[in-house]
Amino acid sequence: MTIYNLGSINLDYFYRLPHLVSAGETLSATEYRIALGGKGANQSVALAKAGADVFHIGAFGRKDLIFLDEMSDVGVNIKNVALLETESGHAIVMVDSKTGENQIVLSGSANYQISEKQIISALANAKETDWALAQNETCLVHEFLLRARKKGLKICYSAAPFVAEQTASLLHLTDLLVVNEGEADALTKFTNKDIQALGLPNLVITLGSKGARYIGNEGDFFVSPFNVNAIDTTGAGDTFLGYLLASLGQGSTMMQAMRYGSAAASLQITKPGALAAIPTIKEVKHFLKKNV
Repeated sequence: MTIYNLGSINLDYFYRLPHLVSAGETLSATEYRIALGGKGANQSVALAKAGADVFHIGAFGRKDLIFLDEMSDVGVNIKNVALLETESGHAIVMVDSKTGENQIVLSGSANYQISEKQIISALANAKETDWALAQNETCLVHEFLLRARKKGLKICYSAAPFVAEQTASLLHLTDLLVVNEGEADALTKFTNKDIQALGLPNLVITLGSKGARYIGNEGDFFVSPFNVNAIDTTGAGDTFLGYLLASLGQGSTMMQAMRYGSAAASLQITKPGALAAIPTIKEVKHFLKKNV
């Protein structure tokens, strides 16, 4: 099974702060660094570290090429990442040193210059046993998922940053929707339907420190979180999704896959950063053995 991920690739500019900035406030950072990130890149790396075969479809600034080594070095296939003479997508990530909570400002840049030709090329050898994955940080999400569906691929949609109208328009294509609690509430308000009435085969609602909930063909249940000391929550949801989807592809039940995702995300938030903090499958298995 292969996972084709139409996803953003960003440069993350991290600022660690004494507390998150309020309106009108100027605050000195206690730490600053640049790292590879973006929901798409984070999820591809998590998938690869979890043992999945993953092809990334995206675009990035040519001058920043060296940063892509972090993806290819863990096994992400990046042959369908276009290198452009433009600015890479980037994010300003502000992290509260005390709580690990964050605020993020995005600039799409190269992520919105992906071409349909890239998508056609990437999906040329896709099979019905494969998955297509997309988020909302790139262009051509609808076109990509529609082409993937026509080829018989299963669809996982990580609907963030959340856009209610776009998400609602893609529900009929989606086999697995992953949203957080606020996004789930916004979706029910927009559709004027209870979340159980949306008719999704599989819905996962991440609840932060409260764990995650599943609603779908395998029932309605919660997976509890693991008790860890959070250092930085940036990228936790992407890590959860990557391990969840990789585990499903390896034959796990939804409950088993969500537990793997929860363990991976719990480990990830104990380290600073997003992509660089994603644990290996060996680390996740060891963590699960210690936390039976």
